[in-house]
Amino acid sequence: MQTSHFEIEINAPVAKVWDTMLSEPTYRQWTAVFMPGSTFEGSWQEGELIRFLAPDENGKPGGMVARIKANRPHEFISIEHLGIVADGKDVTSGEEVEDWAGALENYTFEDMGNGKTKVKVDVDLGADYQEDMEKAWPQALNDLKRIAEA
Repeated sequence: MQTSHFEIEINAPVAKVWDTMLSEPTYRQWTAVFMPGSTFEGSWQEGELIRFLAPDENGKPGGMVARIKANRPHEFISIEHLGIVADGKDVTSGEEVEDWAGALENYTFEDMGNGKTKVKVDVDLGADYQEDMEKAWPQALNDLKRIAEA
């Protein structure tokens, strides 16, 4: 697994960027680049479980199950991936999750002053997803920027 870094400067205050990133329905909008219909179920509170879901090709919900490792509002949030959601059930062990269980997604929000925010993303990516994610993350962050600046 390799950690990739992405960042973007957004012309909006930190609180607005934070809320845009983590609130429905704006979460659905900026994450659609990863999978159309993306949503989440659960809590962003530290220590809580959260499921990142999207319909599969048959319309069944699938995705990832994770734990919020850290949450410092308007500063930092860390997501630790635990497994996948398949057929509506959490799968946290076995061959299909062993290569990336424990992967982290870390988001840092930096107040740049004058109502501007820098969002830094550090995400652990497996070789199978590296190329696609290297393309998708900049687009997703540009979508976040567009929504937060509106």
